[in-house]
Amino acid sequence: MNTQSVFKKSKVKSGLFQVFCLAVGLVLCLPLVYAVLISFMQETEIVSRDLHLIPKHWSMANYEAVIESQNLLRYMFNSLVVAMISSFSRVIIGCLAAYSFAFFEYRGKHVLFALVVGSMIIPPEMLMVQNYFTTAELGLINTYIGMTIIFMVSAANIFLIRQHYLSTSRSVWEAAKVDGCSNWRFFVGILMPISKPVIATVFISSFVTSWNSYLWPLMVTNVDSMRTVQVVITKLNASELNTVYGQVMAAAVLILIPSAIVFVLFQRKITAGMMAGAVKE
Repeated sequence: MNTQSVFKKSKVKSGLFQVFCLAVGLVLCLPLVYAVLISFMQETEIVSRDLHLIPKHWSMANYEAVIESQNLLRYMFNSLVVAMISSFSRVIIGCLAAYSFAFFEYRGKHVLFALVVGSMIIPPEMLMVQNYFTTAELGLINTYIGMTIIFMVSAANIFLIRQHYLSTSRSVWEAAKVDGCSNWRFFVGILMPISKPVIATVFISSFVTSWNSYLWPLMVTNVDSMRTVQVVITKLNASELNTVYGQVMAAAVLILIPSAIVFVLFQRKITAGMMAGAVKE
């Protein structure tokens, strides 16, 4: 078999694989597309026995109703505050902890790192009740700090950033020390700029996780004005007899937009960040 036929066969296989992946992606996207279409339907059309895939009469009434009557903008603001605080704190704490584990030598370092990695196997639900009592004793119920306190540190993020730092050549660190560069100056002026992909990964993943969190913000808030955006879905879908499906779908679409925008804009940085640290120089 000559080289040209091998190349053609490889090209055909690659094309078929891409078509297969595209088909799978379209199938996975169908529920989301249908939810968007339902959000533009009238309620009588949604609950009709006849299947309607495309709205007969496109209407923005569901979006107007969910924004005005459900105070959705307030919920979205609360979720934005929680997501931003959680994301920035995870980046700052994660980078500092990873810097210590990657570049410094001190007694007990490996034990501390083992504890950090070991905490990743503990399901968050096991600590939910105890975390609630601790938060209540600190007087942080119905506060933004109370809603974000368990999201401020992530062992997975510390591990990811540490692996990226370990891929940084030690010669850079040693040269900076010889030139009289302090630890803080090396961290801020050299290490952070070359770690933008992994920092972006941590920030974006933390933002999406915090934005979509439901159980913890619900537990630590009992005032409606402090609820997060995910609660509006539960409120709209609280009773099967009174559920307004058009408004539920409209709220779900609006809630999805910020996360989708963040992912689409920074998906390349996410991929680069995940690959960082895979191979140590």
